[in-house]
Amino acid sequence: MLFDFFPSRTLTWYLARTFVSRILAVLVMLVLVLMMLDLLTTTADILAYPGNGEGELLRYVGLRVPQLIARFLPYSVLLATIITLATFNQNSEVVAMKAAGLSAHQILAPLLLAAGIVSLTSFAFNERVVTRATATLSAWQAVDYGPIPRDSGVRSNLYLAAGDDILAAATASGSGPDTTMRNVTFYERDPKGMIQRELRSDSATWANPGWRLAAPTIFDVRTAEASRSAAPMVVARNLSPDQVALGKVSADSEPLPQLSRSIKALDKEGRRTAELKGKWWHKISGPLSAFLMPLLGAVAGFGLARSGFLLARAVIGMALGFAYFVVDNAALAMGSFGGYPPLLAAWAPFLLFLLVGETVLIRTEE
Repeated sequence: MLFDFFPSRTLTWYLARTFVSRILAVLVMLVLVLMMLDLLTTTADILAYPGNGEGELLRYVGLRVPQLIARFLPYSVLLATIITLATFNQNSEVVAMKAAGLSAHQILAPLLLAAGIVSLTSFAFNERVVTRATATLSAWQAVDYGPIPRDSGVRSNLYLAAGDDILAAATASGSGPDTTMRNVTFYERDPKGMIQRELRSDSATWANPGWRLAAPTIFDVRTAEASRSAAPMVVARNLSPDQVALGKVSADSEPLPQLSRSIKALDKEGRRTAELKGKWWHKISGPLSAFLMPLLGAVAGFGLARSGFLLARAVIGMALGFAYFVVDNAALAMGSFGGYPPLLAAWAPFLLFLLVGETVLIRTEE
C-alpha cells in the first residue's frame, strides 16, 4: 500500500475535486479583484480616445483577463493547497487518512495529479490564448487605445538603429515590402550622438531603399524651429524590412514555435538572445510551478491541529511558495543579464524548490 499512490478511487476523487474547486474559487476571486483595480487606473486612458465607450472597456477586460489568469494561477494553486490541507487537518481528516495507513505522499498524490493537469492546461492556455491577447493589447496600448491594423503580426513600440540615426514607431504591421509603421519618429544624429533633427509622421512605408514618411513634421534642434513638409521624405535607407521585423521580438506575445524562429533569425543577425532563450525555457517551467505548489504548501496539512501550530504551518507553506516566485523572477532576471545560462535560469528555481519541498515533507512526516 505504501507504493500505491492512489489506493482508493473514492478518496482520490474526493481530494482532487475539493482541491480543484478551491483553485477555481481562489482564482476567480483574485482575477475579479485585480481586474477591478486595473480598470480603476486604465478606464480614463481608454475613454480619453474619441469614440471609445463601454465596448472598448469590455474589449480591454477580454484582453487583460487572460494575462491575469496566467500570472496568478500558480498563486491560486498555492493558496488552494494551504486552504484545503489546513481544513482537512483541522477537521481531523488527515489524521483519519494516516490512521488508515496512508503516507503523506499518498495524501498529496491526488493534489499533485490535479496540479499536473492544471499545469498542462495552463501551458496550452498560455500558448493559444495569452500570447494573442498580449500581442493585441500591446499594439492597442501603443496607439493609445485607438484603432489598430487588423493584422495578426502587429508589433508595438519599435526602436531601431539606422546607422547613427534612430527610427521609433508605435506599431508595425505587415511583412516584407508591405510593412507599414504608425506614429513614426525619426531622429537624425551627428557622429557624436547629438540629435540634429526630429521628424514625426503618422505613417512610414517601404521606399526600397529607405522608409517614406508621409508629410512629416520637422523640428530643427539647432534653430528650435518646427515646420511641416508638404512632400514625403525618405529616411533610414540602410534599414531593411527584415530588420524591422526583428526589431521588437516579445516572448510574451509569441508562442514557442514562432519564438524559436525569431531566436534563430536573431542569432543569424548576431544579436543577443540570452533573454529570449531564458523566456523560451520559462514558457515550459513557468506553468509547471503549479505542480510544485502542493508540495511547498503541504506543511500546512500535517502535524496535530490541537498543537496550536496550524496557523504557523500555513504561514510557512505560504512563505515557501512566495519564496519560489521571488527566486524564480530573480533567476530569470539574472539570465537576461547574462549572469546565468538561459537553461539554468529557467529550471534551477524549480528543481531547487522541488528538493526543498520534498525535504520539508519528509521531515514533517517523520
